[in-house]
Amino acid sequence: MGKCNLCPRRCNVDRLKAEAGAYCCSGEEVKISRAALHFWEEPCISGTEGSGTVFFTGCNLQCVYCQNRSIAKNTVGKVVSLERLADIYFELRDKGANNINLVTPTHYLVPVIKSIELAKKRGFDLPFLYNCSGYETVESIKALDGLIDIYLPDFKYMETDIALKYSNAPDYPEVAKKAISEMIRQHPFQRLDSRGIMTDGVIVRHLLLPGHVLNSKKVIRYLYETYGDKITISIMNQYTPMPGVENICPELGRRTKKSEYDRLIDFAIRIGVKNAFMQDCSVAKESFIPDFDSCEGV
Repeated sequence: MGKCNLCPRRCNVDRLKAEAGAYCCSGEEVKISRAALHFWEEPCISGTEGSGTVFFTGCNLQCVYCQNRSIAKNTVGKVVSLERLADIYFELRDKGANNINLVTPTHYLVPVIKSIELAKKRGFDLPFLYNCSGYETVESIKALDGLIDIYLPDFKYMETDIALKYSNAPDYPEVAKKAISEMIRQHPFQRLDSRGIMTDGVIVRHLLLPGHVLNSKKVIRYLYETYGDKITISIMNQYTPMPGVENICPELGRRTKKSEYDRLIDFAIRIGVKNAFMQDCSVAKESFIPDFDSCEGV
């Protein structure tokens, strides 16, 4: 972190001297904005008990349409120590969590690893889940080998022009391919417990953006032709336009049409995808976005 290259941005700032990352807006100290049971993940992650989510502030991707913008910009949250972070894992377990779901943890990779090791030394026994944008270095994912049980990355773009326009990351497709390949190398098989809750494996999420069915088809085709049913593909329809996004990208100022999502699902079925999750159109609501301002559970 003294010359930070934890993510593909490789901005080289000295976060140990209170410099903030160029994209993650984060320094040395770990900040989290929410730690609570979350019931809106995939069924094999949340179940009925909930996933023990820890939302880290900041994000190395900064998509223009981000639905968690307040935490992505690092404008809310509380600083926590390694010991407090480990305690939070135990508190979520005691509330009945199926797993510990680390959301956008990339830029805090070093302290996250230390907190997991600390918790495991104290006898922690739930699966750890790494919930990220897919914009990861292979080196960072390798550093998590043996510590993370479930990977839950996005695969947002196969078209570089869209990746540039919406995330200023034209290298996103190639970076995400390599990162996901390493995740699957670590966890080539999916395992569920007797309740149907995942304990080991990889789920790759893809969010359909309005007007971009072709990009989504390319993502689904790549994932299926590369990995088949080794992974679960979560095909998401929950895009919700945030206030002001229409001023930046007018085409993103609406929700995804049902006809667009239906075309994507029909395509996935036609090419043979079987191991997948689909969403109902009703999930595209702002009410499904957690309240981060209260810093619940921190």
